[in-house]
Amino acid sequence: MPVTKKSRMLLIATRNPGKLRELRILLAGTPYECISLDDADINEEVPETGQSFEENAIIKATEYARLSGLLTLADDSGLEVDALDGEPGIKSARYAGDNASDADRIDLLIRKLSNIPDDKLTARFRCVIAVVSPGSDPEIYKGTCEGRIVRSPRGNGGFGYDPVFLSVELGKTMAELSPDEKNRYSHRSIASQKACEYLKIKVAD
Repeated sequence: MPVTKKSRMLLIATRNPGKLRELRILLAGTPYECISLDDADINEEVPETGQSFEENAIIKATEYARLSGLLTLADDSGLEVDALDGEPGIKSARYAGDNASDADRIDLLIRKLSNIPDDKLTARFRCVIAVVSPGSDPEIYKGTCEGRIVRSPRGNGGFGYDPVFLSVELGKTMAELSPDEKNRYSHRSIASQKACEYLKIKVAD
């Protein structure tokens, strides 16, 4: 069956401008036009009621695919700090409250770690991507980036917890990386590369 213009669109189910910008770059090698929720005139907010990154990604991708009638990609991602038993985890974006800024969330995190020794500040960024065609089961792709927390923000790039997450491999915080570096090493990059392979095959179906 020939691919229609509508079927060549991929809805990116996020309202986070930093995440949307990264995903558009990471998915540029696919044969899809990546559109946002605003581009698709979707104003509904799908609540993240899952108990894991995977459940939340599936919930968002499935519901926005139903609302839009489009192939939809959603990710759920966040920071896990070992000394805090995996916090902030799936609550990463709401860690300091619904209306808090990135700086507010970082400040809360650093305060919670104030009595933890530096060698116990191991952490990871985790990303789960779900790709859903309307009425179909989700395809799931995962990525993880290991590192540790630094007590003072470093760098002006990225968003979220990037200024306090140090990549041990690179010796820089995620906010100190160039966009090209981040898009090679990040948790979202790892998951997106896997999703890209699926999307390239799917368009040929």
